[in-house]
Amino acid sequence: MELIGSGFLARHLRPLAGAHPGATVLAAGVPRHPLPDSAHTREHRLVSETIQRCLDRDQQLVFFSTVSMYGAPGCRGREDEPVVPALRYGQHKLDLETLVRDSGVRHLILRLGYVLGPGEPEYRLLSVLVRQLRAGQVTVQQGARRDMLHVDEFVAVLDLLLRARITDETVNVASGDCAEITDILDHLERRLGTAAERRTAGHTVSHCPSVAKLHRLVPEVSGLGFRSGYFRTAIDRYLAASPQGLDCPVGHTP
Repeated sequence: MELIGSGFLARHLRPLAGAHPGATVLAAGVPRHPLPDSAHTREHRLVSETIQRCLDRDQQLVFFSTVSMYGAPGCRGREDEPVVPALRYGQHKLDLETLVRDSGVRHLILRLGYVLGPGEPEYRLLSVLVRQLRAGQVTVQQGARRDMLHVDEFVAVLDLLLRARITDETVNVASGDCAEITDILDHLERRLGTAAERRTAGHTVSHCPSVAKLHRLVPEVSGLGFRSGYFRTAIDRYLAASPQGLDCPVGHTP
């Protein structure tokens, strides 16, 4: 497959570069919220150019979107239901999804949960939480939940979807274990051997995706270890491979 990008996800996808010759994976673009409109404009241009490239070469475009467009009242996190993004980032990605679908290119749109793992940028959630916990104070938004997916399982899921030749579909790629931020903090504190003051900073929406469609399209994902409490295993693996976590007593979670 052709891999566009050089960031966190692109680096972990490199082992698949020799597989799936009919796919172009766009692993580049706006990485977070908030960023200026100029960054959104650049990504729109990049997606448009990649669409045309795929049309010219009869390639399938794999586009990475986000589950952060979920969270409106009544939203069940399903790919086949209307969404009303609460964040500018979610709306931006939803607009790009429409651009991809309307172009006529063969595509696979993946709405990603929080993919974590070694080498992730320092501004990502777990890196920030670890630094705050070590400093003795952490800021928590009420109602926050995250579906965490270790990057190894992310790569495995993408490989399965492409091997199954899934096309012209929008699919949530997540573990299905959408954890409360307080549970995530509790586990990090146990692993780091620390306790920090928790400050509340308002209320936020939860971006919990349904994984029913993913399991229907590629039932093999059931063998990847997704179950209740998976987020703890994913965090342990992150800490074991992270410079911030080298001194963490990572082991069995009771």
